[in-house]
Amino acid sequence: MLAVLLCLPALWPQSPTNERLTVGQPQKVAGKRNATVHTKVPIAILAGYHVNSNTPSEDYLIPLSLTWSAPGALEGGQVTYPKPTLEKYEFAEKPLSVYTGNFDLSVSFKVSSTAAAGPGVAVGKLRYQACNDRSCFQPKTVDVSVPYSVQ
Repeated sequence: MLAVLLCLPALWPQSPTNERLTVGQPQKVAGKRNATVHTKVPIAILAGYHVNSNTPSEDYLIPLSLTWSAPGALEGGQVTYPKPTLEKYEFAEKPLSVYTGNFDLSVSFKVSSTAAAGPGVAVGKLRYQACNDRSCFQPKTVDVSVPYSVQ
């Protein structure tokens, strides 16, 4: 009985507050061959933290970047990042270009002219470096999946 109780915490889901950045589920996209489709990837950064923008102001910082696996039914995966803010932190001489709070990354795909009709999933990787007001943490990479349907 004691062994079962000791194993139970391992079965509980991880609290999203353990992560400094979480990625929500992107909206499903649907389109015909050769059409352009759009979706938003919701991002939430825990209060008290920031991530470096896709145009970092210091060479040693890892920028937020979303890249997509080899093209399949969806091609391109052009990402539009929100406007960052400039913030001053103890560990940097100059203000840094960062993202905080909740925001969306907008993504545009072109449906391949040879895409098979039906459902699928486009797979990407979101790389970021979270920081607080004193220091930065190890960079992380998170999987991002966009469900789609080719009509």
